Amino acid sequence: MSGPPGSGKTMLARRLPGILPPLTLTESIEATKVHSAAGEGNGSLLRERPFRSPHHTISTSGLAGGGSNPRPGEVSLAHHGVLFLDEFPEFSRTALEVLRQPLEDGHVTISRVAATLSYPARTMLVCSMNPCPCGYAGDKRRACRCSAGHIERYQSRISGPLLDRIDLFVDVPRLTRDELRGEGRAEGSSEVRGRVAAAREKQTVRQGVPNSSLAGRRLREMCALGADSEALLSRAIDRMGLSGRAHDRVLRVARTVADLAGAEDIAVEHLAESLNYRRSSLADE
Repeated sequence: MSGPPGSGKTMLARRLPGILPPLTLTESIEATKVHSAAGEGNGSLLRERPFRSPHHTISTSGLAGGGSNPRPGEVSLAHHGVLFLDEFPEFSRTALEVLRQPLEDGHVTISRVAATLSYPARTMLVCSMNPCPCGYAGDKRRACRCSAGHIERYQSRISGPLLDRIDLFVDVPRLTRDELRGEGRAEGSSEVRGRVAAAREKQTVRQGVPNSSLAGRRLREMCALGADSEALLSRAIDRMGLSGRAHDRVLRVARTVADLAGAEDIAVEHLAESLNYRRSSLADE
């Protein structure tokens, strides 16, 4: 999420666990084991999805795990939950780069002389940042004081390979007066959670795993496209320069958009929405 200070990025991130499906018993046991290995918790079973929000000064071992006495890092402590990185470009590049393998494989492997350890790390990574160092690039009410060079250097702190592993790029604009005052009815988290749970149940019935776990031939089967959608995706690959990884992520997101809409097949509008989530100055780097 990218937007000016005070636009609600952190608030949105903290609400995410509240709209995710409840933990299954298996997921609760797995998450509890990780927290126990890290010396956290009181021994009781975790009932809520973890939400971890480390400070940007965190070390590489603190984020991914390890140390002289190896223990799970924040990415593993967020297993089956949310790992929120606020002020994304302020994290050290070295620390961020270690997230590439866990995001791809769903686990962290730590090799030491005495032993090799593996911790689960199937987490939802959520990041937020300002669009520039001063925070107001593109804002309609406050002028940005940053030069083009400053903005480019700020955004280039995040590597292309890491950005390629992110599914959704969302601009979060400044709130209007009506939104700040809460005028009009807003959809509650419980309503959104019901839709999300229904979509997850639909995926389980259809393919046995969430859409995020689809890969290879199975992904192509579950995300089959019609002629119009196929033509749109072909044009997008050429114009947006999608990598193989980005192509697969676009298909997974389109399948999820269709599930949330209650549709059996991926329509053009579902694929267009998925592609729109990758239209970002960051994603185009």
